[in-house]
Amino acid sequence: MDWHLYIIQCSDDSFYTGITTDVGRRFQEHMEQGRKSARYVRGRGPLRLVFAEKIGGKGEAYRIEKKVKGLSKQRKDRLVCGELTLVDLLHK
Repeated sequence: MDWHLYIIQCSDDSFYTGITTDVGRRFQEHMEQGRKSARYVRGRGPLRLVFAEKIGGKGEAYRIEKKVKGLSKQRKDRLVCGELTLVDLLHK
């Protein structure tokens, strides 16, 4: 089963980063703002899915998610805009 890293941009211009096996389903759960939504995004709508990339296995996805969550807002902006790739981030 393939895992994906995704980034959601909230209305306050902050980012939420997560991993899932189904990006469309998971984004819809966040949009519904119900109990399956991440607490962070509740009340921060409208939400926009701004980045999604297939990672591979679950362990690798968790490792990359942790690294991306630790990035500065500026570096996340560069990732979302395509100025940086996940490969760039992992090897620096």
